[in-house]
Parts: sequence; C-alpha cells; structure tokens
Amino acid sequence: MFHRNDKWIVAILFCALVAVAAAALPAPAQEADREGFKDPTLFTRPARCVGDRVDEMDFDAYDFPVSRDKTEHVEGHLAKYQYRYDESHGARPSDLQVIRNYQNAATRIGGKVVYENGDHNQTTLRISKNGQDTWVSVEPYGPQYTLVIVERQAMKQEVVANAEAMKGGLAEVGHVEVPGIFFDFNKSDVKPESKPALDEVAKLLKANPSLKAWVVGHTDSVGSPESNLTLSSARAAAVVKALVTNYGISAIRLKGYGVGPFAPVASNDTEEGKAKNRRVELVKQ
Repeated sequence: MFHRNDKWIVAILFCALVAVAAAALPAPAQEADREGFKDPTLFTRPARCVGDRVDEMDFDAYDFPVSRDKTEHVEGHLAKYQYRYDESHGARPSDLQVIRNYQNAATRIGGKVVYENGDHNQTTLRISKNGQDTWVSVEPYGPQYTLVIVERQAMKQEVVANAEAMKGGLAEVGHVEVPGIFFDFNKSDVKPESKPALDEVAKLLKANPSLKAWVVGHTDSVGSPESNLTLSSARAAAVVKALVTNYGISAIRLKGYGVGPFAPVASNDTEEGKAKNRRVELVKQ
C-alpha cells in the first residue's frame, strides 16, 4: 500500500510528466491568409494579423475624411484590404495602437497624417512621392481592420465618342469634346493610343466634306498662363497635323487654336477637375 507521502510524490511526478509532454507539443500554427491575398507594397502588417480579403479596382473613388465634417474625394487605382487577428496567439492590439503604427510608418517615408477621428478608429494618411499622390484610410474595429489605399490618377479613357455623336454635338451647341486623345505630361506629341479617337474625327470630316472646324486645346491651371497657352496651341496643332498627314484631311478645313486654362469645365482645385480641363475640342467654324 502507498503511504500518504508516496501518493503526493506520484501526483507531483504525474503533473511534471504532463507539463513536460505539453511543452513538447508544437504550438498551434497561426491561421493562414486567404488564398491569393497579398499585402500592399507600402506597408507591412502588425503581428498575428491574417489577410482575409482584398478588393482591387483599376479605377474607382473613395471619400477620405480630412476633418470632422469634410472629406476629400479621390479617384484612381483603389485597393481595399481586410485583416483580422488570430487571437489564439496573443491579445490583439487596440484600435489606437493600429492607427499609430500606420501613422508612424507613413511619416517615416515622407507621408503625413491628414486626419484622425476622436474615437481613434479612423485615420487618413497622404503620401506624395516620386510624382505619385497616394491616400490611405486605416479603419480598425475590434478584432479586425480595413486598409483603403487609392493611388490618385486620371481614368484611362477607353470609350471614344463616335462620328455621329460628335456631329450631333456640333449641330446642337457648335462644339464637342473629343475624349481619348492623349499626350505625355508637358508634351505636345499625340500618343499612339489616340488612334481610335482620331479615327472617329476623320470619319466625321470625311462624311461631311463641307464641315470646317477649329481644333481647340485646353489645359488645367498648373503652370503659368503663358506656358499653358503655348502648350495647348502646340497640342491642337499636333492633332491637326495627325488628321492631315495620316487621314488625308485637307488642311484648309482645320485650324488649331490653344486657349490654355481660360475655358475650364470643372474646378482646378481638385485633381479630378484638372483632368477634365485637359481636353481637346472641335468647334464648328
């Protein structure tokens, strides 16, 4: 028979063996990201985070809070990342801790904190680097958080007005915008991807041999008025040259004219407005 002390010794040995066995077991692996998930290039992630979902669009918009009652509408390449915490590996960070981590990461690469709400569960960051203006919203809520990143840029025009639509615009109001004519920044050479739009202008002119038009170049307000007048005139002349040289349109039917920033169709206070103001129009002579 066991004495009382022997029973205590056996119990202690058993507990020790259980502890050793438990220590020898491997720790449970952290949950894996959802298949296909990929972090943004700008940021890493906090510890114990699991990538749950990413939605990416070539062109979309997001309204970023910039004050308590004001937002900034930003258009461009948009990606929305959703993360959650694997709390089996430790306590999750607070909402404030998540926000401070992203704020510090952004400022270290030259960005700035635009706004943080009073509840510390949303902050807006802006990073302007190498000519790219990037806006970020960090939105933690309990065991998960969302990261929204928009690289501000104008939409790539893929749809052009056809000849009949342009004819209708000229007949109705005497002028019509020609979307889909592209130039490099501060350059006047017509880019090759402008061909679909030029095809339609040429079709319009060939189908209406009596039609004469001014080709009018417009710019935004960035730079001096004088430089923009020069640039818009050069771009208008380049479009005329392309129509005459490549499509055989008589030069006496077209005349290029640049008005620079003096006929905006949208506010130059926003990037989206500036993009709308950079355009080429046909005006009936």
